[in-house]
Amino acid sequence: MTEFKSSPEIKHIAIAGNIGAGKTTLCEQLGKQFNWRVHFESTDDNPYLSDFYNDMQRWSFNLQVYFLNNRYRQILNIQNGDHTVIQDRTIYEDAYIFAPNLHDMGLMPTRDFNNYRDLFELMMSQVKAPDLLIYLKADISTLVSHIQSRGRDYEGSMSLDYLKRLNERYENWISDYTVGNLLVINANEVDFKNNPEDLGKVVNMVSAELHGLF
Repeated sequence: MTEFKSSPEIKHIAIAGNIGAGKTTLCEQLGKQFNWRVHFESTDDNPYLSDFYNDMQRWSFNLQVYFLNNRYRQILNIQNGDHTVIQDRTIYEDAYIFAPNLHDMGLMPTRDFNNYRDLFELMMSQVKAPDLLIYLKADISTLVSHIQSRGRDYEGSMSLDYLKRLNERYENWISDYTVGNLLVINANEVDFKNNPEDLGKVVNMVSAELHGLF
């Protein structure tokens, strides 16, 4: 694999992708390869996630504000810190994918959604985009396979329609992403969890992008 040491000016790498795309796995692997600190998405200690999957309408706003707050704090810590950090999921996904999807499905009232978007826009006026955004592109069959293999109880009630809606939003968001550097990795074609050769390919892709940043 290509050896690479981050420039001190590179502080924030972020991985985006639908539920089950492989974000956490890739965060762990790239963190080890490049000696980056890893900021994971908060799921195990999330006080709303289980309730949300059982009653989305009741808990949608609470859950989205929790994620928004959590990731905003992460970004502030990253930008004020002295280390390069790779982040599992981005604040953009909360605001451009999950919250509007819930609103369109009638699971978040317009009043709450507008309040949420105002809060997001205020937060984004205070922070910078990631130095590099890595998007894990995956089709529904790949997502379902990953979700089933990890066996989280609260994901068992997730519908295929929900995943499809999210995937469409991801594709639309990424096609219009212009606030920073972007690397798209097709998760349908690489198995970076189980195949060292595939992981090497991904590492080389990331390294090439980083060499071009500064």
